[in-house]
Amino acid sequence: MSRHLLSDRAVALRARLDRARLYLCTDARERQGDLPEFLDAVLAAGVDIVQLRQKGLEARQELEYLEVFRAACDRYGVLLAVNDRADVAYAARADMLHLGQDDLPVPYARRIVGEDVLIGRSTHSDHQAAAASAEPGVDYFCAGPVWPTPTKPGRAAPGPKLLEYTAALRTGRPWFAIGGIDAGNLDQVLATGARRVVVVRAITEAADPAAATAELARRLHEASPA
Repeated sequence: MSRHLLSDRAVALRARLDRARLYLCTDARERQGDLPEFLDAVLAAGVDIVQLRQKGLEARQELEYLEVFRAACDRYGVLLAVNDRADVAYAARADMLHLGQDDLPVPYARRIVGEDVLIGRSTHSDHQAAAASAEPGVDYFCAGPVWPTPTKPGRAAPGPKLLEYTAALRTGRPWFAIGGIDAGNLDQVLATGARRVVVVRAITEAADPAAATAELARRLHEASPA
């Protein structure tokens, strides 16, 4: 759909995506038992997009957790993403749906969620990144994993070269580096030309998640002011 035919909501979401720099994936904090407090802390500190990523959840349980995420995102003006499932994204009133290479094809997902939900793609190679940069119906994509990560066991890490290739595409579509990124290697990521990142453990396993978020957000925005 051409931009002039998009709804006001869709235009506003795309503008917020354009400004986004820090994308957090987190589980529901069942072990810690602090999901509302954790979300308040990290969303206030600078997370732009948050996704619930926890394999094995039944749809009802996932939706219950997503109610907590939705409320927190509304309080802080943060985009809410759902992983894999278009039906859950629709039911949870998510802003974004993220699809892997083996998930529901984009045209079918678009029929479920409509035009007012942003759709993202995971890419793991030059070919996939190039395809996602132009695929109809896709609003953003992720490139990686940059380094091996336990969240994707067994998946080869294409490394910074994939980020360099993706940056050289000079696509107008927002894209995020993903995979093993933290404060210690963020400069290497930025050196490739990447300006947006997805993180997991850099925040979820930090001694002070809010402080870790604030540092990452500051450095990302300094590298590329929104």
